[in-house]
Amino acid sequence: MARGLLGFGQRPIRHLDDYQIALPEWLRQCIANVHPGTDQNCPTDPEILLVSAFDFGFQLHEGQFRASGDPYIVHPVAVADLLRDIGASAPVIAAGFLHDVVEDTDVTLEEIQQHFGLEVRKLVEGVTKLGGIHFNDRTEAQAENLRRMFMAMASDIRVVLVKLADRVHNMRTIGALKEEKRQRIARETREIYAPLANRLGIGRFKWELEDLAFKLLEPEAFREIQHEVATKRSEREQRLAVTVDLLNERLQRVALEGCEVSGRPKHLYGIWSKMKRQQKAFHEIYDVAALRIITPSVETCYRALAVVHDTFRPIPGRFKDYIGLPKPNGYQSLHTAVIGRHRPIEVQIRTLEMHQIAEFGIAAHWKYKEGGSPATCSSDSERFNWLRQLIDWQQEGGNDDHNDYLSSIKEDLFDEEVFVFTPKGDVVGLLKGATAVDFAYRIHSEVGHHCHGVRINDRLCPLATPLQNGDFVQVLTSKTAHPSLDWLNFVATPTARNRIRQWYKRSHRDETIERGKNLLERELGRDGFDVLLNGEIMMRVAHRCNVVTTEDLLASLGFGAVTLQQVLNRFREEIRLQTQQQEEEPTSSEKVARALMVPKDSVQFQHSEEGTILGIEGLDYRLGGCCSPLPGETIVGTVALGNHGVTIHRQDCCNVESIPRERRLPVRWNPRLNGKRQNFSVQLRIETIDRVGILKDILMRLSDGAINVSDARVKTAAGRPARISLQVELQSADQLSRTMAQIRSMADVIGVARIGQGGP
Repeated sequence: MARGLLGFGQRPIRHLDDYQIALPEWLRQCIANVHPGTDQNCPTDPEILLVSAFDFGFQLHEGQFRASGDPYIVHPVAVADLLRDIGASAPVIAAGFLHDVVEDTDVTLEEIQQHFGLEVRKLVEGVTKLGGIHFNDRTEAQAENLRRMFMAMASDIRVVLVKLADRVHNMRTIGALKEEKRQRIARETREIYAPLANRLGIGRFKWELEDLAFKLLEPEAFREIQHEVATKRSEREQRLAVTVDLLNERLQRVALEGCEVSGRPKHLYGIWSKMKRQQKAFHEIYDVAALRIITPSVETCYRALAVVHDTFRPIPGRFKDYIGLPKPNGYQSLHTAVIGRHRPIEVQIRTLEMHQIAEFGIAAHWKYKEGGSPATCSSDSERFNWLRQLIDWQQEGGNDDHNDYLSSIKEDLFDEEVFVFTPKGDVVGLLKGATAVDFAYRIHSEVGHHCHGVRINDRLCPLATPLQNGDFVQVLTSKTAHPSLDWLNFVATPTARNRIRQWYKRSHRDETIERGKNLLERELGRDGFDVLLNGEIMMRVAHRCNVVTTEDLLASLGFGAVTLQQVLNRFREEIRLQTQQQEEEPTSSEKVARALMVPKDSVQFQHSEEGTILGIEGLDYRLGGCCSPLPGETIVGTVALGNHGVTIHRQDCCNVESIPRERRLPVRWNPRLNGKRQNFSVQLRIETIDRVGILKDILMRLSDGAINVSDARVKTAAGRPARISLQVELQSADQLSRTMAQIRSMADVIGVARIGQGGP
């Protein structure tokens, strides 16, 4: 439909009256200024470009509607309007009009380029949402989406302006979506997009995104603070007005002309965060509003600061000079807190240019060169060092673990608390408690990998020394140096921790492959294992586990990046699919594989209200130690020779295969166990980084989940991971899955497995 309507740049622009939706005044003016009938093909005039992009999008989205019922074109118009508000250039605003057309219509990127040029095409390509890609879970989808976005940002940082504007309008209109989806989007907004807006210095987007997410995630707290702020508004505005008048008078008295003093309310999420951080009630937070002084020059900023401190009593330790030491996102201002009218008041002092950068970030900061990209500006390369670090980690294999990748992104996006200097005087921001190793990995992965010493303020110091504000840090490197697992005991940032673990995984690849092979062989048995391992089925299993080769799969299994149960589940699914597709004689590898399949024919059992196991009433039985079955798992009974009763196995226990069918009994768990608390022993093997206190941390994690540990043993060897054997008391298979997931989520844990998973 779209190509038939639009042709290839031959249809002229239409009259203003042809658009039957409400338009921003600036867009209406642009349409009025552009002569109807103007050719749309590759316009160079900014107004014609914007009108052409809007008209193009209007035609393509005609007949499409949002979940709210509004015409879909309302959304790209709102995105373009937000971009114009922050001062974005015409190509960026045009990309705002067109950011969804490739995904939602049959127009291609090549046609976008033909109509609007290469620059707009690249921007649209960078912000086009993922389509036609299937992920195993939502975490994987989010991680992949963010990888694509950061790669696009690395080539042209302006891509993220459209992404952020898109997210702001989606959050404004999120009410039409289901509650579960609203919560997910709001949480992602708070964790990723609001910090990203802050990183880029776009305060206007950051504050609105935080408040919109706050309203959805903590609705009661939002309404309470909104009510409190509204109730005290008149009193607060009166108090601020008196303070503003007093400061204006004092500034004029010392002949500081051109200064503008104003009061500003703090956004609701900022107030709530401060209440949580300081453990205070609303009435104990005095600075819910602040003063801002806009001055004509940097010199005037410091002179105005002197007037503020002369007029009011400054609060010790609350002065910060972000003009002399700007934040990494380019933010500059003087911050001070004083006692005014018996209450603390926050005061910000900055020039008009600094204020524009604080409000609009990169959109106000960059002067784009024609045909160029801001990412190529050498003067700004250090400003986005964090982005380069994310890209480096992606390219060196840091994307194996989606949770690690997401945690690293979140760490890199949030505000730093410690600012230190490189030997050249460049500022590097780190989390509080960061050490020289964290600093080295922030500079570059290779610097971290080859770090062997550090000079802090020209003095040799231990690598574990926490860095302080203003420290000058020089990392000493050597080609023969490599990371130590001991570093994991003191690094403060997820980025450094993840890269140390990635290095360990790569450098011990042969060892982890052998470990993974042993785990899998113990489950599948040696008979035909090599044939199966090199077969097509296992290759498909590897692809489903997001690795390229079977060897990569074994390495991931050995290191703990994937669990044995995950591999077996995907393996069984592949066998089922192949069995459905062909009924011919199976190959040798398939014969081995099908031995793992659960029989399809199910046996109907008589209900019994007596005993733990139904189907063996009156007989002695024991739970097989080879597989330690749990309620919730499919089980089978085997009659022991010599009249020794019945042994209960998991149905997928490989020991069952060696027992003749005439000695097998159909049994099942008593469903009435669901209402009783009965514990069953399970043995777990945990492989972890060897550090002091790791066993205590694991036991504390289990204690928090009310899991009893009846036995614990630790085996260590120099230069190797520690192996911990735990015997735990559990009530069901579901509880086992939750317990293993809790242990696996701990930062220093390499892998966790159930001992006795069907093997001898």
